[in-house]
Amino acid sequence: MDPASLAAAIGPATKLVWLEAPGSVTMEFPDLPALLRIARERSVLTALDNTWGAGVAFDAFDLAGGQGVDICMQALTKYPSGGGDVLMGSVTTRDEALHLKLKFTHMRMGWGVGANDAEALLRSLPSLPLRYAAHDATARTLAQWWATQPQVVQVLHPALPGSPGHAHWKAVCTQAAGLFSVVFDERFTAKQVDAFVDALRLFKLGYSWAGPVSLVVPYDLATMRERPAWKGTLVRFSIGLESADALITDFEQALAASGLA
Repeated sequence: MDPASLAAAIGPATKLVWLEAPGSVTMEFPDLPALLRIARERSVLTALDNTWGAGVAFDAFDLAGGQGVDICMQALTKYPSGGGDVLMGSVTTRDEALHLKLKFTHMRMGWGVGANDAEALLRSLPSLPLRYAAHDATARTLAQWWATQPQVVQVLHPALPGSPGHAHWKAVCTQAAGLFSVVFDERFTAKQVDAFVDALRLFKLGYSWAGPVSLVVPYDLATMRERPAWKGTLVRFSIGLESADALITDFEQALAASGLA
């Protein structure tokens, strides 16, 4: 989130700058064009984990100012698959020489994927834009609902004003994934928040995301960040393809059942 810190960190031995947008738990969206400019000025390759954007929210090879990353990585397990039942990834570049390096590395390591997995992925790709838009719309509705709830001190969703990096998201993105987090007020203990998570009926516990079933995971910020911006327990939601009304009803009953209402 601080481009100047990247500039200071790059040294003679730096070969690659690895980027992610947004952060997968605290959902901060960095100034990608500024980070890319710093790396390019120092002749350092850039790679972006674009699993969240899925090639839909923004074009990693053509960002603001005409800049683009050198390498784009995606966990195809998530939005491109959409079913939560395929383990696969992709590494893409538009540079021919870099492509050959990656190709030969791939060959020498002997990596491959199953034909049935590839078939499942290819079957899902045509519906990716429709599914992504549906995840986006429902997640924004739910994030806005949480913004009105007194139990939380912060809703972390790049498309919401006030979320870290919202202006950076707005500068390069047209959509957002179905992923957001909320930070519960520190007056609630982690045990109380865990009880809320356990009381959810439509949300399943799971670290992955982008499938048809909504998922939830609680996190202790103090164990994840050297200087957490908030105190309290964070809960990340991955919104599936259920209706917004059904998921809000699930939130309400879980808050009541856990004593957080």
